Amino acid sequence: MVIENNISLKGFNTFNIDVKASYFATFDSYEALKKLVNHPLFKNENRLILGGGSNVLFTQNFDGIIARNAIGGIETLSDNGVIATIKVGAGVNWHDLVVYALANNLGGIENLSLIPGTVGAAPMQNIGAYGAEIKDVFVNLEAVNRQNGSLKIFDHQDCQFGYRNSIFKSELKDKYIISSVTLNLTRNHMINTSYGAIEEILKEWSIKEPTIQDVSKAVILIRSTKLPDPKKIGTAGSFFKNPIITLDKYYALKKTWTSLPGYTDSEGHIKVPAAWLIEKSGWKGKRLGDIGVHEDQALVLVNYGRGSGKEIYNLALEVQKSIFENFKITLDPEVKII
Repeated sequence: MVIENNISLKGFNTFNIDVKASYFATFDSYEALKKLVNHPLFKNENRLILGGGSNVLFTQNFDGIIARNAIGGIETLSDNGVIATIKVGAGVNWHDLVVYALANNLGGIENLSLIPGTVGAAPMQNIGAYGAEIKDVFVNLEAVNRQNGSLKIFDHQDCQFGYRNSIFKSELKDKYIISSVTLNLTRNHMINTSYGAIEEILKEWSIKEPTIQDVSKAVILIRSTKLPDPKKIGTAGSFFKNPIITLDKYYALKKTWTSLPGYTDSEGHIKVPAAWLIEKSGWKGKRLGDIGVHEDQALVLVNYGRGSGKEIYNLALEVQKSIFENFKITLDPEVKII
């Protein structure tokens, strides 16, 4: 493991923000990770663990050490013909894992196709899309204590999954580094096409009995149509979480905003699409210099080329202010702001 000095982070974040880190290292194994956490620089400097850089906004240079998680590998622990249990390195690209699962006829994560980032970041924020979340297939994860390098296994209950949330974003924030994730994937698949436009696309394709591969192709089409390609334009995908409000507040808002959509969650609250709130507040497609709100998806903030992290952050603040003024709803960022 080599620790480099004064490294540009432009190639390590999907917003393409050109800031620098005082120190930068990459670890590709548990042994390298354990060595890292015991290094004097890691113990004494500010520190940040980076995966795919798809869920972070850098607003300034990072005065400290950034360590990129590149632990790879996909291992089948067991397969009884119904459930296959696989262990995946935290540095594996998430969509590469989906592609691997589809190629091996393993179901459960096809609705999560094309989500950017790494496997290690997935349980931290309980990634989800089109009616599925990683918690639905999660078994456990291994994580290294940042203070002493000890290894701990966290099961489903330990992780305290919530909507785009887990214990690693609250009580154990910045306390552990995830090294691997274990999932249960299916051989006898339960096809989920009820959320979003999946059913409509399958109908257009004249597919009456879709496979997991068909569902994945539909999700990829939807995401590709709505979301910009981070290889072509700077973005971190959805910038804000969909807010969850009480039923009373939802119906009170419906008196003014009669077309306000909402979806009941498991606890009887209403999840409101943040994109709808942002669009109704006039932000969709708005461009301010080299940054803006994407023209096809209001939930996405973009860097058109030379925008700075501070400019994007200030735009996010203005969007939040506008939503609160119009709806008395607070939008929380899904992206980590540094």
